[in-house]
Amino acid sequence: MAGASVPVQQSATQPAGVQGQHIAQLWNLSLVVCGVVFALVLLATLVALIRNPDRDGQGPPMRAPDLASLTQPEVRTRRLVIGVSMLSVIVLVGLIVADVLTDRALSMLPVDKPVRIEMVGAQWWWQVSYPAGAGQPGFVTANELHVPVGRPVIVSLQASDVIHSFWVPSLHGKKDMLPGIDTTIEFRADREGVYRGQCAEFCGAEHALMAMLVVADPPERYAAWVAQQSQPAARTTDTVALHGRDTFERASCGNCHTVRGTGASGTNGPDLTHLMSRRTIAAGVLTNTPQNLAAWIRNPDAQKPGTTMPAVPLSEPDRLAVVRWLATLQ
Repeated sequence: MAGASVPVQQSATQPAGVQGQHIAQLWNLSLVVCGVVFALVLLATLVALIRNPDRDGQGPPMRAPDLASLTQPEVRTRRLVIGVSMLSVIVLVGLIVADVLTDRALSMLPVDKPVRIEMVGAQWWWQVSYPAGAGQPGFVTANELHVPVGRPVIVSLQASDVIHSFWVPSLHGKKDMLPGIDTTIEFRADREGVYRGQCAEFCGAEHALMAMLVVADPPERYAAWVAQQSQPAARTTDTVALHGRDTFERASCGNCHTVRGTGASGTNGPDLTHLMSRRTIAAGVLTNTPQNLAAWIRNPDAQKPGTTMPAVPLSEPDRLAVVRWLATLQ
């Protein structure tokens, strides 16, 4: 499994791209302003408690309240309240201006020669399509985007069933995906790494288990990855693996999954042509290992309760043969 040792980052406070940097700056400004306001409120409360000469409970009896302010205007207090109110308005307006400026900065990313990717959110996984271009045929993968470092990316977003939301905190903010409405999000990864994202809009029982990975590769490695992914499934001469392929095609697996170069051409589930090049399976629920693949095929609902993938009734030898064949799909 390529790149398995690379740490995965998911943090809006550790930006890896220009948009993420703008959002982090807005967050830091808001945190400082709100922190100062909170501290001042606590300080004012503490001063009021210290200056209050009255006591109750174990202390002397409380004195009658001072009602002089009902007939005598408190000019100093009034000025203080007006000044603090005006300062609050100025601070709030300043935060609004900072928000607008950040939004403008996010929309001004240069998009010369972008990488274009099409992404569809479904319950509960992500289909990722790379259109044909530069002499390479298009291909489809799932739950993992690869992008080149330093190059703008335009992702076309669609939802196939209910409302989803695309969110990779290290690279950009959230973008809703509504059924029947196409939209886009633009970002640029300026640092090599693996960045975790997830659906940020409640979309059903498995919303919390609908993650994705964005892998930012150097341009040369990205080009090699595209060339590899555009090829059909690798061929094998292993007799057990071949039996697994035949079992996969004969069972219901091929009705839901596509493996280019074989008879499997289903579109209801993820494309598995290069399954073992991915770091996870089941939209981030399990690390992509043969053992986890076997457990997933045997009882998907035990790994991801509520999943739409059914348990495939295979004998133990057939299931192990299928896993052995899937392990050749590099």
